[in-house]
Order: sequence, then C-alpha cells, then structure tokens
Amino acid sequence: MNVTVIDPGATLGVLGGGQLGAMFATAARRMGYAVNVWDPDPEAPAHRIADHSLIRPFTDVDARKEFTQRVRAVTYEWENVPADLCEQLECELPVRPSSRVLRVIQDRIEQKTFLRSRGLPVPVFATLASPEELGRQTMPAYPLVCKTATAGYDGKGQWKILRAEDCPAVQQELARTRRPGSRWILEEWLPFERELSILVVRGADGASQTYPLVDNVHEEGILRQTIVPADVPQPVADLAGTIACDAVQALDGVGVFCVELFLMADGRLVINEIAPRPHNSGHYTLDACTVSQFEQQVRTLCGLPLGEIRLLSPAVMLNLIGEDVRLVTHSPAAQDLLRVPGAIVHLYGKRTIRPKRKMGHISFLAPTRAEALTAASTFRSRFAPIHS
Repeated sequence: MNVTVIDPGATLGVLGGGQLGAMFATAARRMGYAVNVWDPDPEAPAHRIADHSLIRPFTDVDARKEFTQRVRAVTYEWENVPADLCEQLECELPVRPSSRVLRVIQDRIEQKTFLRSRGLPVPVFATLASPEELGRQTMPAYPLVCKTATAGYDGKGQWKILRAEDCPAVQQELARTRRPGSRWILEEWLPFERELSILVVRGADGASQTYPLVDNVHEEGILRQTIVPADVPQPVADLAGTIACDAVQALDGVGVFCVELFLMADGRLVINEIAPRPHNSGHYTLDACTVSQFEQQVRTLCGLPLGEIRLLSPAVMLNLIGEDVRLVTHSPAAQDLLRVPGAIVHLYGKRTIRPKRKMGHISFLAPTRAEALTAASTFRSRFAPIHS
C-alpha cells in the first residue's frame, strides 16, 4: 500500500488544545514539525506551545478555511470534536483517525453496536430514545448503568441503577438534562475484578502494535492511577492485545487508540469503551517507553513507520486532580516528591484549579512494579478524596 509521507517541516493541525493536544504538539515540534492548534478556549494550554493558534468556534467557516490552508494533516485530542468538521476537512486533507471512525466511537450506542456486530465482547445493552423507556427494557438483571449516548467523560453523564425502584429518580434526571435528539444506552453493570486498558497503534499501511496492558484504578469515575505492566497472567495479556487489535482493525482505524477492558472473575475480557486518541492511562509512555503514545500519534498522522514499543521500566502514573496539584507546587510536599528516585512531574499549565479537573500527573519509575507502586502509594496517601 502506498502511503503519503509528510516530512518534518510541515505544519500539522490538532483539534482541541487541552493537555493531550499540548503533549501532541510537544512531540511534533521535537520531531521537526510545526503545529496549528484549533481550540475555542483561549486558556487551552496547547495554545502556548503551538506555532499557530485558532481561537474561534469550530463552526466558524472562515476559521476552517484558514486552518485548511495552513496544515498538511489533522488529528484531534478527544472524541467530542465535531465529526462534521472532520468530514469537511477530509475533503482536502488527511484526518486521522477518520471522521467515519469518529462517528462510530463518539456515540456509545453506535460503538457498542458496531463492536457486537464484529463478534467482539461487549456488555449486554439496550437503547433508550426517551426517559420514559427506562424500566421497560428487557435486561438480564439489576444493577444496570445508564449513560448518555454522546459526550460525558470522567464519570459524567452516568447513573447506576441498583434496583427497579431507582428508575423513577433516574428518569427525572434524564428528563431534566435531556436535549433535542438525546439518547441513552442502558448496560448491565458488570461485577468486574479489574479495570484494564491497552494502547493500539495502527498505521495507514495496516501495520499495528500494542503497548503493555495496564491496570487502572478509578475514583468517582475519574482515573486516579495506572500501573504498568498489569499484574495478570500472560494469557490474559495476550487476549487483551488480540481483542484490542481486532477492534481497531475492524474500525480500519489509523492512529493511536485506547481500548478499555473489564476483567471478569472467570477470566473473560469485556470491552468498556474505545478512545480514538492517546489516553490518560498511556501517559506513562512519556517516561517509561522508548517511544511515547504522542510520538506514535505524530508518526501515524504523517505516514511514518511505527515506533519501537519497549517498556524501559515498570511505572505507576498518578493523576493530580483539583487541589492535588498544590502538593507538587508548594513545599514541603513538593520537595519531598523531588527527593523520590524515579518520580517525574508533568504539569499541564491550566491556570484555574477546579474540583475533578486533571491538573497534571506524576510518573513513578522503579526497578520493579512493587517498588513503583510503593512510591506512588506513599505520595497518594497525601491526597484528599475526590468528592462528587
């Protein structure tokens, strides 16, 4: 397959200017590319790293023309960018992952339906077109979880339903927050043993690679900690890699993808969701791997060979959420952290601290997984709980 290569010196476009966009821009500039960030938020941290910035709405036609003229290829930092915009940009430029992939993934109903149709393991689910349908659907048993079909992240837009008596309260909340065209997905609540994820990198030529499987710990629906490698039997890690690669290949996706998985007590793996972009659980790759997920994003966007995937060290990635960030910017906690061998701090440059907002992360590298986890746990004990 002939793949057009975009050489260093070209300008790459990224939709979205949060921390993922900033990390992409950093990797791209290190590799010799210029970066144009389009994000309507003037405070988005990637604007301060970019060579060019567009601080205008994604619906602005003139901004789209300007963006198209400046860049050679486009990617995005999260799946809630407008698929229509990506489709328009595709008329003139490579967009990776494609708008077709984005449309499938950014709607949970479309995503689960697609994966199920390809024989990939997903929870039992049903579709709700109105709040009134809640409770009428045939599902295996309670508990259930109801999610918005689109948008929602870090636990937002989700409601756990323990028993039938809980349905009226959830119905009221759905009715209160509904918008024109709103839909919801109702899923069985899986009593999983572990939350795992794995990064898949796939090039335009169809070549693909996977990073190590990782263990994730969430708090109030927000990723708090990632441990690499995951402490699972090798057959489980191998199966996770196969499922993830099969899913991305079925999508015909080009780029970096994160496949989130539930590990069940009987050893089964079930796909929770797929992100068509670098992922929070992959931030350890910045420090613990030969090639980070963000460099892979640049490589796949530009038609370059995939980078080597080699884990240089076991690691634990710890998210700094809300007021946690003060522990790495104010003494004595900040000095204590800097004395820890293998502790590497990444701050995202967000100027406003808000509850549940990801402000940065710390990677703890050590000769063994256990040592990395001990160092991370010691520092994590200083954190206040995340409150709803």
